[in-house]
Amino acid sequence: MRPLRIVRMRRDYNRWAADQSLEDYALRFTARSARAATPLRAALTALGSISFLALEAIGGTLTMAFGFSNTALAILFVSVVIFLVSLPICATAARSGLDIDLLTRGTGFGYIGSTLTSLIYASFTFIFFGIEAAILAALLEQIPGISHTIACCLAALLVIPLVTGGFRFIARFQIFSLPLWFALNLIPLIAILYAHPDWVGDWVQFKGLASTQPVNIFAIGSAASIMFVLICQSAEQVDFLRFMPPLSRDNRLGWWCALIASGPGWIVFDAAKLFAGSFLAWAALHAGFSPERSVQPQQMYLSFIHISAPTRPYLIPSPAFRLNNT
Repeated sequence: MRPLRIVRMRRDYNRWAADQSLEDYALRFTARSARAATPLRAALTALGSISFLALEAIGGTLTMAFGFSNTALAILFVSVVIFLVSLPICATAARSGLDIDLLTRGTGFGYIGSTLTSLIYASFTFIFFGIEAAILAALLEQIPGISHTIACCLAALLVIPLVTGGFRFIARFQIFSLPLWFALNLIPLIAILYAHPDWVGDWVQFKGLASTQPVNIFAIGSAASIMFVLICQSAEQVDFLRFMPPLSRDNRLGWWCALIASGPGWIVFDAAKLFAGSFLAWAALHAGFSPERSVQPQQMYLSFIHISAPTRPYLIPSPAFRLNNT
């Protein structure tokens, strides 16, 4: 019998497969041995999942349609409801290490019910991944030499190397990129507010392109019904909170602070991004961009260069803006 010869390629594959098996907790139960991250590290990793730019697009679109007051009240109402609903779900997942499928099965939904829950969650994730890929592709198209096809391929494929390393690699990447993410989100807002501090009052009084009433129950309900889909994000937070270390007397305070901040607290950060999108879309519209371009996230963060430049006056407001705000 000839001895088995293991070539280098096979040896590398076996090492890679063994390493992935150590973190094969994408579904179901997370073993205690894998829950070695500190509460702060797990919380920062979980908060990285709310960095999608679709929130800015939602906030801007709702503001254009219903005005600031109706959109703001809808954001506050939805935030309170999602926070209260997400708190027990996230706390149970962090305590037990179970994913959303096992949580729903254990609460009486049964096999079919938990499967349907996972299907809804997966559909939500696919839709948002598609939206984010489209936004990222639109940003990549601004780089000279990158066509629309290449931009779409890059936006769709960039996520693959980020998720193959398991929780540890995702945690390192998100914690490393967190300061850059905060800077890129805050610089446009700070620059515009510094250049035009008086715009805040005009933004708050904006009634929308349809000139709706400042407070309209039907407009608030319509805006809230669109944002309620964000409650599915709680299931994604659960995927990260399952790696929280077990609760003990020594880590009780830090554990609960991390849980609340990254569990139900994700909606607080999302509400801030919705308001940021609302303001950036209004600022782009006020600077003369069309309503269609103003609600696009890539346009929001590019238009601030024109708006905040001290030696470059912003464009003439569009006729639609002047018509609805005189």
